Amino acid sequence: MLLSRRNVKEGWNEYLEKGKTPEQAKKERSRWIKIYDLLSSVTTALVLVFIIFTFVCRPTSVVGSSMVPTLQDGDWLLTIPKSEYNYGDIVIITQPNAFNEPIVKRIIATEGQTVDINFVSGQVFIDNQEIKEPYINELTRRSGDVTFPLVVPKGKVFVMGDNRMHSTDSRSTDIGFIDTRYILGRATVRILPFGDMNIYDNFKQGEG
Repeated sequence: MLLSRRNVKEGWNEYLEKGKTPEQAKKERSRWIKIYDLLSSVTTALVLVFIIFTFVCRPTSVVGSSMVPTLQDGDWLLTIPKSEYNYGDIVIITQPNAFNEPIVKRIIATEGQTVDINFVSGQVFIDNQEIKEPYINELTRRSGDVTFPLVVPKGKVFVMGDNRMHSTDSRSTDIGFIDTRYILGRATVRILPFGDMNIYDNFKQGEG
């Protein structure tokens, strides 16, 4: 036999009123209504958090010093997936690599662009134009096993860490070009450590 909502409500009221004065029953009912409202609010909040962190943005931790001075080891970021990524974006990459873990790097060039690096002067050129990089820790004087100049293939990007002398990135075949399908998202806000929140916007090419 199926119970109607009305029967359930009447049965619940009868339970609350059993052995109690009308005033006591009223207080008991009020207490349970508050508990129900609290549980309902908590459940709604948890569902919203799940939806936001699954489909809108995700928290990601920074491991290592390759993005110093912009990011520090142990920082936590909120990342947002994008349909298109540009020069200057700080991105979280899940593409399989020699380290077997996600990495955080900055996009330096996108598909079709030519990248060249003068490892003596530390200058980086995109399509024969030197780019200004106010975010780097040191000039780019560390090379890898990749030969320059090179053209970024379709659907891929060229990335480097801001800590150029201590970053393994697209200069090395251990990382190589990054397929954009393996980019989890762009870092938008540093949420931890507390008191050091920062918002990250991408740099326009050549911007100082």
